[in-house]
This record gives sequence, structure tokens and C-alpha cells, in this order.
Amino acid sequence: MQKLHPFFFVRYYIIIIFVESITIYMKNEKIAYLAAWVSIGGNVLLFILKYYAGFVSESVAIKTDAWHTLSDSISSIIIIVAVRMSLKPADYEHPFGHGRAELLASLIIGVILVLIAFNFFAEAIKNLSNNVLIKFGNIAIIVTIISIVLKETLAQFAFWSARKTNSRMLKADAWHHRSDAFSSLIILIGIFTGKYIWWIDGILAILVAIFIFYSAYGIIKDSINPILGENPSVELVSKIKKIANESYKFDLEIHHIHIHRYGNHTELTFHIKLEKNMKLEKAHEIANIIETRIKNKLNIESTIHMEPLLRSSTYL
Repeated sequence: MQKLHPFFFVRYYIIIIFVESITIYMKNEKIAYLAAWVSIGGNVLLFILKYYAGFVSESVAIKTDAWHTLSDSISSIIIIVAVRMSLKPADYEHPFGHGRAELLASLIIGVILVLIAFNFFAEAIKNLSNNVLIKFGNIAIIVTIISIVLKETLAQFAFWSARKTNSRMLKADAWHHRSDAFSSLIILIGIFTGKYIWWIDGILAILVAIFIFYSAYGIIKDSINPILGENPSVELVSKIKKIANESYKFDLEIHHIHIHRYGNHTELTFHIKLEKNMKLEKAHEIANIIETRIKNKLNIESTIHMEPLLRSSTYL
């Protein structure tokens, strides 16, 4: 087995440093645009290569995989449209902005994955029922290997972009890329083993479909939960309580915490307890201080409801 030259890893890290350097000053939406356009370019190129390989080798599986790849471009176009929508400022009909367009885009991507998985599953069952033996040529092997490497590269770039921007859309698109890379890997296995085991292609295709179904489930779940409403995490609750109690140097008995996410914009409401005889001006000042500190430290807009603490105290 040939050893990799040490300079290979040097070039790899140079690429990482280069990407980091050109995006360090980019805003989140610009990174999302970049990831989407890189995805579209890579997928269109792969679609042409795969469809050509499928046409030459007369392989239905590779042609189907080509259309699977092209569907990734549809996902990327949805991301571009959603990012534009999410940047629209708040208006009369949408007082909290349009950030949830990102969640809807992720939901659409999840549904697309479900449809693709169902198509894979149905095709696999059909081939198994008809005892179909698939034959591939050398061009199919080369293109499939290129597809695996390029799609995983696109997935890694999308995952990196998702971490930088905290974007569910980009994370969903990354899993879409990875599902395509995995399906191409399954096809590659089928190429080398199919001539010995006629049913291997159908069984492996079913495994691909199950993998895509699982990915789609996670994406749809992550998209639906914020839309329907979700409880704040234990970590977030702990941070809020710490900020509030440090602001007043007294246990405010924070409760009834509700969180509403609108893409990059988050609204938070919660109740605190203050001395029943405290002057309104002082109570309002305390609430303003807590809201400002939460905004500065967590980038969350908060609204505080104040309740009387029904016991005597010297904190007035």
C-alpha cells in the first residue's frame, strides 16, 4: 500500500487555514450563501458525470443516483431563498422578523430526503423481485469514487458552515450531501460484488434508504420542534438564573421561562419575584438591568414579568 506523502497533510491544513481566513470577517448570511453556491456548483458537476456514466454503462442505479445528486442543488436553492427571506426586517404582519423561514427550509429538505429514500427503497424491492443483475463498466467505478470524495468534501464544508453560522438549514444540507456520498459508496460496493452476488445491489440499496430515512427524521424533528415550541435547555436556564441573580445579589426565584426562536433572533420571557413593598421605579430598573445583561451575554431579547414576594425583607 502506497504511503501518503507528508506534504499531503500540509496542503490539507493550508486549505483549512485559507478557508478560515477568507470567511473570518464574513457575516453568517454570506457564509450561508457561499456554502449554498459551492453546493450547487459541485452537485451540477456531479450530476453531469453520473448521468454520463449511467448512460454509458446503461445502469439505472447510477442514473437514479444522478437525480439524487441533482436534488441536492434544489436544497441549496431553497437555502438561498430562505436566507434572503430570513434577513427581511420585522414588519406589521411579522413583528419578530422572518427568521423561521430557515426552519421551514430545513423541513422542506427533510421531506425531499424522505421522497428520495422512498424511491431508493421501491427501486430496490423491484430489482430484488425481478432478479435483476446489474453490470457496471470502468467509467462507473471512476465516477462513483469521484462522487464519494466530492460529496463528503461538500458535506464537511456544509457542516463547518453550519457550526460557524449555527444554521439548521446548512446542517440539513450537509446530511443531504453525506446521504449522497453514502449511497454512492453502496453503489461502489455493489459494483465490485454484484457480479458474484446478484441480490447484493438490492439489499445495499435498502440500507441506503434506511440511512436516508433516519437522517430525514432527525432533520424534520429539529425543524418542527422550534416551530411548535420547545422548552429551554437546562444549560440556558442555568445561565439565565445566574445572570439575573448576579444582577440583584438576591435569589429572584426565576420561573415560568418560555423561549421563542426566530432563526437568529430569540425572544425570552420569564417571571421573577421582588419585594412586595418595592417601589415600581426600582423594580423596573432591576428588570432593565437583567434584560440588558442577557442581551449582551446571550444575544437574547428578554421580557420580564415581576411578581410580589410574599414575605418580609429588608430589600426595598
